[in-house]
Amino acid sequence: MEKIISYPISFVAMLLFLLVLIVFHPIQWVCFNFIGYTAHKRSVDYLNFCLLRIGQLLGTTFRIENREMLPEDVPLIFVSNHQSLYDIIGIIWFLRKFHPKFVSKQELAKGIPSVSYNLRHGGSVIIDRKDPKQAIPVIKKLAEYIELHHRSAVIFPEGTRSRTGVPKEFAQSGIKILCKYAPSAYVVPLTINNSWKFVKYGFFPFGLGNRLTFTVHKPLPIKDFSFEEIMERTQKAVVQSIKI
Repeated sequence: MEKIISYPISFVAMLLFLLVLIVFHPIQWVCFNFIGYTAHKRSVDYLNFCLLRIGQLLGTTFRIENREMLPEDVPLIFVSNHQSLYDIIGIIWFLRKFHPKFVSKQELAKGIPSVSYNLRHGGSVIIDRKDPKQAIPVIKKLAEYIELHHRSAVIFPEGTRSRTGVPKEFAQSGIKILCKYAPSAYVVPLTINNSWKFVKYGFFPFGLGNRLTFTVHKPLPIKDFSFEEIMERTQKAVVQSIKI
């Protein structure tokens, strides 16, 4: 029954989603080319705020927990599980104070209004998942960027979205590069719950009435732990808080 009801609501939400992406694309372009970083970032923030509101049309609620424990004016490396596009939308909006930049696959960097433009020009980095050697200098560049500007990197070590909420094995290489070249950073485990239910029927229609939560765990100063300890603590914090 939910799936049947969702079709007309999802159709309206999809149209609004595409409209918002199209409208904000030239706004981003103007901000980036004629005003500067701050204006461009704000345009991206409010783009994602609008996309969250569209999610609410489907009965989706969003909540972030423990954000107050995040240290300020230091580089942060958010390590999160990944379930749907709304993971990224929520992170950009709720953690906007920390200027999140993403390690993203190259397929998203072209052809999607607003999204692709921001990935190419907003400070995120693009990797080819089929070419691990290409990813090394790209992720190193992101680490040096957040170290210099005290901003944040977001990485999904599962490599791809979980379509059932069950976490996949965490890859270490990307996190290791970020830690090595941003030595003053804090690694922040982040658990996302129920995002997968938004796309439980596939691309269309959307799931209705979902309760998305973003749970921030205790930040880990890189300088205080070995990399092995960071990976163990991070994966344990993220995975143990996932609710299936």
